Amino acid sequence: MSITPRGTDRQAAARDHLWGHFTRHSAWEQGVPTIVRGEGHHIWDADGHRLLDGLSGLFVVQLGHGREELAAAAAAQARELAFFPLWSYAHPQAVDLAERLAAYAPGDLNRVFFTTGGGEAVETAWKLAKQYWKLRGRPGKHKVVSRAVAYHGTTQGALSITGLPELKAPFEPLVPGAHKVPNTNAYRAPEHLRDDPKAFGRWAADRIGEAIEFEGPDTVAAVFLEPVQNAGGCFPPPPGYFDRVREICDEHDVLLVSDEVICAFGRIGSMFACEDLGYVPDMITCAKGMTSGYSPIGACVVSDRVFEPFATGTTTFAHGYTFGGHPVSAAVAMANLDLFESEGIVDHVRAHAPVLRATLERLLDLPIVGDVRGEGFFYGIELVKDAATRETFDDAESERLLRGFLTPALYEAGLYCRADDRGDPVVQLAPPLTCGPAQFDEIEQILRGVLTDAWARL
Repeated sequence: MSITPRGTDRQAAARDHLWGHFTRHSAWEQGVPTIVRGEGHHIWDADGHRLLDGLSGLFVVQLGHGREELAAAAAAQARELAFFPLWSYAHPQAVDLAERLAAYAPGDLNRVFFTTGGGEAVETAWKLAKQYWKLRGRPGKHKVVSRAVAYHGTTQGALSITGLPELKAPFEPLVPGAHKVPNTNAYRAPEHLRDDPKAFGRWAADRIGEAIEFEGPDTVAAVFLEPVQNAGGCFPPPPGYFDRVREICDEHDVLLVSDEVICAFGRIGSMFACEDLGYVPDMITCAKGMTSGYSPIGACVVSDRVFEPFATGTTTFAHGYTFGGHPVSAAVAMANLDLFESEGIVDHVRAHAPVLRATLERLLDLPIVGDVRGEGFFYGIELVKDAATRETFDDAESERLLRGFLTPALYEAGLYCRADDRGDPVVQLAPPLTCGPAQFDEIEQILRGVLTDAWARL
């Protein structure tokens, strides 16, 4: 039995005192899954059960668990300067990391505003877009456009940008002015567009232009898009989609924000996924993989154009976070990015991404698997009742399938991943970027066994 420092059974203490994120606490009455150790591609729970980490924690642990170099960087920095804010001051670690991120970013994205996580980075980007247009003499431009089913965070502004009604309803009214357009789920595209990816991409992008025109270009500040949309199960952009989106934003004088909280730092391939997909945004929001999760940090990387009105005079962006750009986190990020370069992680992902795709696509022979989609080391597997008709599960069936069976069965089988029904039911995968064919095969074999069992139970 695991005991807390106060002498309490740790399971009881968790049930009595810990408030889990996005957690049904009634499920904890049957036991609280407690992860105690990680090494390489694997994690262990308090009972000694070993699991392959097929989700990199939460799309975070790019370089795997137990990296001594990153722990050492944190300890060394804590001894030298444990904390100092960026409120009118700088410290070397934030300066060095800002310079490095600017060097990785495309175009003229040369200015970095640090946060402690991804939701704060998205909140920062919307506030910055609003003030930017005010300083440009266009105070009416305050609205944003984002996509249906997309997740952008949980703070009031970021939650408004999020396109998941069931997440938003308990907290309404939210920040006004956030409008939604169709996403790029080609598997659920209008039937006449399913066999023409370029036409579907043009159609989806033009819905953004339509929304801007409907609201009035003089009222829209920014468009927020993930390079590969996470919620709903990894929606890659169709060919030409981002080219057309960039044209639309330029035509209507609207800022384009690339929300790369998940997609940056090698998850799709490059340090910033917009480079993989061939577009230059006005801002990039990022977080998770910047430190491989060894310390919390996030950032909003901003173009020279957007920073320009803040560069002179008395103008101030009256926004900040106590722990934004924390010295320890920034030092860990620098060490993490050193390892990216010395170990050739970007090249590794690019070389092995086709292998991961091919391995997961073997699952398409299962009747419960409708679609396998994604890019890089970031995939969703959509589950269906009928692969021929693409019929999905109703809410009750999804509840029984995902929470009643798949989640515990995958855990028991030794795979930590995510069964998600924020859109249609999917299994999400994002293994550490250091994984290779052996781990891909292990993931496929575990999924094959559990999904076969799931189909037999339907």
